[in-house]
Amino acid sequence: MKKVYAFEKNCLGCGLCEVYCRTAHSKSKDIIKTYKKENIDSAITIEEIEKNGIKTFFALQCRHCVEPKCVQACISGAMYKDENGIVRNNKEKCVGCQSCIMACPFGAIKMSVSGTVVSKCDLCVENGNEPACAKNCPNGALKFIDLESNK
Repeated sequence: MKKVYAFEKNCLGCGLCEVYCRTAHSKSKDIIKTYKKENIDSAITIEEIEKNGIKTFFALQCRHCVEPKCVQACISGAMYKDENGIVRNNKEKCVGCQSCIMACPFGAIKMSVSGTVVSKCDLCVENGNEPACAKNCPNGALKFIDLESNK
């Protein structure tokens, strides 16, 4: 299965992945309108680590685990794994209990900006293409690939 993989050596922490993620999930699909008029979550977060005075950045998003702990922890059945292996969240079923957030070993699930449901990467399945974060990363820090088939 193809997933988004982060290559932190190429990440400059520019945040374009977050911008394009929000825009891809907006109603308008317009960057300016998304930021000025729509309250959209980014399912990806840029993390910064500093070690010995050197800053490293990496993008944190859902790993779409083979055996997702978030799905097991979900009390409402909102978190599920679809027929393609993508871990999804049905926002209509989500009760905001945050069990999935606590169960995720990567910290890739967060509360939505509304504070009522969780937000996570869905690999832009509604768009039917390469996820917006990987497609628009100018440095190749995010790649939409199938590492399992390369073994």
